[in-house]
Amino acid sequence: GIIAGIAVGKITEYYTSTDYKPVKNLAEISVEGEPFNVTKGDAIGSRSVFPVIATIALAAFISATLCGIYGLAAAALGMLSFVGMTVSIDAFGPIADNAGGNAEMSHLPAEVRERTDALDMLGNTTAATGKGFAIGSAGLTAMALLAAYMEEVKLWIGKTPDLAADFLSKTGVSAANANILDFVSFYEINLFNPVVLGGVFIGAMMAFLFCSMTMKAVGRAAGAMVEEVRRQFREIPGILEEKATPEYAKCVEISTKGAQKEMVVPSLIAIIVPVVVGLVLGVGGVVGLLAGGLTAGFTLAVMLNNAGGAWDNAKKFIEKGNFGGKGSAAHKAAVVGDTVGDPFKDTSGPSLNILIKLMSMVSVVMAGVTVAYSLF
Repeated sequence: GIIAGIAVGKITEYYTSTDYKPVKNLAEISVEGEPFNVTKGDAIGSRSVFPVIATIALAAFISATLCGIYGLAAAALGMLSFVGMTVSIDAFGPIADNAGGNAEMSHLPAEVRERTDALDMLGNTTAATGKGFAIGSAGLTAMALLAAYMEEVKLWIGKTPDLAADFLSKTGVSAANANILDFVSFYEINLFNPVVLGGVFIGAMMAFLFCSMTMKAVGRAAGAMVEEVRRQFREIPGILEEKATPEYAKCVEISTKGAQKEMVVPSLIAIIVPVVVGLVLGVGGVVGLLAGGLTAGFTLAVMLNNAGGAWDNAKKFIEKGNFGGKGSAAHKAAVVGDTVGDPFKDTSGPSLNILIKLMSMVSVVMAGVTVAYSLF
């Protein structure tokens, strides 16, 4: 788990740092215009999925082979042992970014902004690395929680006499002495079972639905803020000439309220869907839901995180004077890419970690209801 965490961090750094080819190539192709920047950035993010997923899959395979489910849990714990460092390096990014904004607003000398930009570029990479750790640990943790779900199902079958008798007659062993494969056989948890396959599709859909809702939330909040800025330009003369002070608190309020209000529905969906799937499709459907959500959510989170980091640093790389610098055609294209990448890496990507873990935890908590009252 520790080795996998280090490897994921180095892979993320390769795809998001200005020291390596992916970001440099993205900056170079920005000369051709916005469509090329957006397409290339998306391709970089998608390509970065392969080494990250291969690393986590290899770590999971080796851990499970050596120590079974306990090995998976230990590997997840190994990655989570980085959490202190992860939080620290993740926080460095916005600190450096805000320092640059303060330098700009305070009209400090140009070299100050150059230094803060260099720190901001590093901050983008460290933030992406921190998110990579979080995504990897979420994947391993979800695998362990999937096993925990089956253990909870085992517990509840043992508490339900009718189900326990049915289980004994079909498998030939009591629920108390059964292993996971016995429960897989009892509930027909395989891809040829339409109930399980339906759960897989719903789980995969949840990752994209969650991303859609969080991105739309960012768009609505940003639109409201743009309208507020325009209002202030209209109603408070002298802002552009720095003869009047803008109402900063209004914009902060829009952002804060938007962040809280817009997440109510996505959060409720992440809680309600596992319960509904459990009641309708049963244990097999829930296992499919968790498997689909894990695979689609994990890969999508890696792609969104690394694509966003690459777009951001490509813009910073151009602003250092490469390919025309600020105001050039390449810079304008990179700004568009960075605008696309911000909700990718700062909102939708990190939120998928919560989706994966939340659906797993809700499923474990509601396992008794699923076992006793499901239609299938």
